[in-house]
Amino acid sequence: MTSLKTLITEPWADFGLVDSGHGRKLERYGRFRFIRPEPQAMWAPASPDWKADGEFIGGSDEDGGGRWQLQPAVPEQWEMKRPTSNGDVNFWASNTPFRHLGFFPDMCAQWDWLSGHIRPGDRVMNMFGYTGVGSLVAARAGAQVTHVDASKKSVAAARENAALSGLGDAPVRWMIDDALKFLRREVRRGAKYHGLIFDPPKYGRGPEGEVWQLERDLPELVDLARQLLADDARFFVLTVYAIRMSALALHPLLDQALGGRGGLIDAGDMAIREEARGLLLPTAIFARWSAL
Repeated sequence: MTSLKTLITEPWADFGLVDSGHGRKLERYGRFRFIRPEPQAMWAPASPDWKADGEFIGGSDEDGGGRWQLQPAVPEQWEMKRPTSNGDVNFWASNTPFRHLGFFPDMCAQWDWLSGHIRPGDRVMNMFGYTGVGSLVAARAGAQVTHVDASKKSVAAARENAALSGLGDAPVRWMIDDALKFLRREVRRGAKYHGLIFDPPKYGRGPEGEVWQLERDLPELVDLARQLLADDARFFVLTVYAIRMSALALHPLLDQALGGRGGLIDAGDMAIREEARGLLLPTAIFARWSAL
């Protein structure tokens, strides 16, 4: 029987989901507050009066999917900090054209879990690593990290975050590559990892125009992960931001690939707790395996 769980990101000093409702959410990022669209916030907000430093106005795909309306006081980027059990990780936040702010706060519950599963010297891969906060959490825990993303801009931002965190000289291998091509090469090389963090998008393109489609490519991705896990591996984390997919589908996918290893496989929703009333705003689904 599959039992589902919910991973909850609680507010912390530099971030909080202040309020939500009527298809929007109000969040604080450091000293700034922003409003963004949120279709799953179907309830009424706690307060009708939201004061913010900016709002993302949704639009059609033809005009880029929307735009930010920002107050003049909002800088191009500003520093934020996430405490971990191994020390702080610092990174830059910014109002990106893709409506998010340079990192995904709901991943914090995963990062906290990872901090307790990494041992110094572990080899960890962060695939689809984006701006690298997860990679820095792993590096702060003492891992040797392989950070992979198809975007040169994202990898450059990740390296800036590493420098900001004092981890510029940490053992992190920064790779700009297509996910499946890189993983296939690693398998052929006989590479092995103690931990894998995979956060694939629904759609994407590699640096040479390779097309990624989640529903088509996810089974191969998981099979490659199976082959890359060392005999003494400790974890594999898979998160998916795809509304039409269920965590009930991810659990058997990992079970078929990794069930023979023993350990524990769990799956469910990821969510952020609202500060105003304690409501849980769902954001993504996940499945993960651990040897512990």
